[in-house]
Amino acid sequence: MTEIDTDRIDTDRIDTAVFDVDGTLVDTNYHHALAWYRAFRHFGIVLPVWRLHRAIGMGGDQLVAAVAGDAVEAEHGDDLRSAWGEEFGPLLGEVRPFDGVQDLLTDVRERGLTVVLASSGSPEHVDAYLDLFDGRSLAAAWTTSEDVDRTKPQPDVLQAAVDKVDGHRAVVVGDSVWDFDAAGRAGYPGYAIRTGGFSVEELEHAGAQEVFDSITDLGDALDRTRLSGRR
Repeated sequence: MTEIDTDRIDTDRIDTAVFDVDGTLVDTNYHHALAWYRAFRHFGIVLPVWRLHRAIGMGGDQLVAAVAGDAVEAEHGDDLRSAWGEEFGPLLGEVRPFDGVQDLLTDVRERGLTVVLASSGSPEHVDAYLDLFDGRSLAAAWTTSEDVDRTKPQPDVLQAAVDKVDGHRAVVVGDSVWDFDAAGRAGYPGYAIRTGGFSVEELEHAGAQEVFDSITDLGDALDRTRLSGRR
């Protein structure tokens, strides 16, 4: 379990809500897993899709070595990431937002928190996601791969998101164990949505303060969370 740096979380009110995008606001995790499966097969590497799914939430710079080893990263890493992009592109049109995304972001913003979206996806993919739920009007800012050198489980993308809005105390909403590994390293508390396919126990062990089955369930429970705007 990743320990949260409590020195960076005091009793003052949270001012920034950081929402992961892939797998949390838009339903992409299994599309990503299939695209990675096909990308590895370009190089004669066949990995079980379940194993690839377990790594979704990491960025591509981390994923290749994590699932196939350092030697594969050294020999094929950049080519694999290019192949993944070619495989994921045709699936992009099938991606849909989860129910309740617009209502949740609107509610959090109306409670006085600054909403920022944290993604290490390519700018063109993030643009497509924002179009799905009117993200440009609901969020104060968002990140893409151009904003970070290292992706999750490193905390860079979360810190970049908070920095974009001059935030001070943030709370994270995500769907994967990697989100909460990164949040813990950044010193941010967080809430998990099970839309990434991870279990309640895994998400809690990774550091999530509470786990919800859906975006709408989190929206219904805002008053008891640090997204309430009152603490």
